[in-house]
Amino acid sequence: MPAIGQHRPARTARTARTARLARRIAVAGTGAAVLALPLLGATGASAATTTTTTAAASTAYPNTLDGWIRQSLAIMAQQGIPGSYDGIHRNVMRESSGNPYAINNWDINAVNGTPSKGLLQVIDPTFRAYHVAGTSWDPYDPVANITAACNYAADRYGSIDNVFSAY
Repeated sequence: MPAIGQHRPARTARTARTARLARRIAVAGTGAAVLALPLLGATGASAATTTTTTAAASTAYPNTLDGWIRQSLAIMAQQGIPGSYDGIHRNVMRESSGNPYAINNWDINAVNGTPSKGLLQVIDPTFRAYHVAGTSWDPYDPVANITAACNYAADRYGSIDNVFSAY
C-alpha cells in the first residue's frame, strides 16, 4: 500500500492483464509469478516496478477454501515449499471435506492424546515442527494448517502432490 501523500499510478488495462496473468501463474503452483512480473509488459525499470507493485498491492484472498489454498501457495512459493493447488485440494477434501475445524477424536493419534486437526488433519507436534514463519500458530487457522502440512509432506514425501492417502 502506498504511503500517504505518494502518487499511486492508475491501473491500466495492461497492468490489470498482467496482474490477472500473474495470479493465474501463482494459482498454477509454479511459483513463476515472481519471476514473470518484471518481464511482462515492462519497457524499463520503472515499468517493471510499477507492474510488480500493482500486482502485489491488489493481492487479496477470499476467506474460502480456494482463497486459503491460493494464499498458502503464495507463502509456499516464497519459502520454496513445493505443491500444487490440485494436490492440496485433493488432500483437503479427503482429510476434512474442507472444514477448517475438523478434528479426529477416534484414531491412534487421538487415543494417544494428540488428535489430528484442521483442513489437512495435522497433529500438534507435527504442526509445531513444520510451522511456516509468517503464519498463525493456531492449527485450526486454514492457511497455517495448509502450509505446515505441505512443509511436512515436502520433507517426508517430496511434495503434497505425492500424498494420496492419510499421511
